Amino acid sequence: MIYDLKSNPDMSPIVGMLYSAVEQNCVRLQMITQGMLQNELDYKGPGDRYNSAAQLIKHLMYVDLNWVYRFKGQALPSNYADKYGPMIVEDGRLPMIAGVSIDTFMSNYTEVLSMLRDTCRQLSDRDLDQVVRFGHMNEKEATIRWGIWHMADHNRYHQAHINQLRKWYREQVVIE
Repeated sequence: MIYDLKSNPDMSPIVGMLYSAVEQNCVRLQMITQGMLQNELDYKGPGDRYNSAAQLIKHLMYVDLNWVYRFKGQALPSNYADKYGPMIVEDGRLPMIAGVSIDTFMSNYTEVLSMLRDTCRQLSDRDLDQVVRFGHMNEKEATIRWGIWHMADHNRYHQAHINQLRKWYREQVVIE
């Protein structure tokens, strides 16, 4: 297999290349979570001190969905906020989630990626210079170009956490 960041033919060249980075990381996330049993998906690390893979995947979906709507210049619809959110709970942590299968998560993530694909098809390379607001209080600004890159980077960042959780889980199962 040859890895490349090929532009989608339905997108302008730079938009397509950035979208390709997000898409490849979503495919990689599916590969590293493939076959996760429910106990492993809900596992919160040694001493239950970390976010579970389930929490991290839901977080990634919600963050990505927020970026899609920022790129569109629209507020996130309440039905999506209810389905995928919230970003954080009162104590500043990721919301607790358990009992949702990996297949459900990946199906939902595919839906979010499809929304991003449709949005990217509407963007020109010049649109990448547009500035959008983000952050918990919309206190930060970034270009759409940075936002798409950030989606790929953020996904990869949390994949490292999921890989560590899987390692800890395998070690725990062997010990027990």
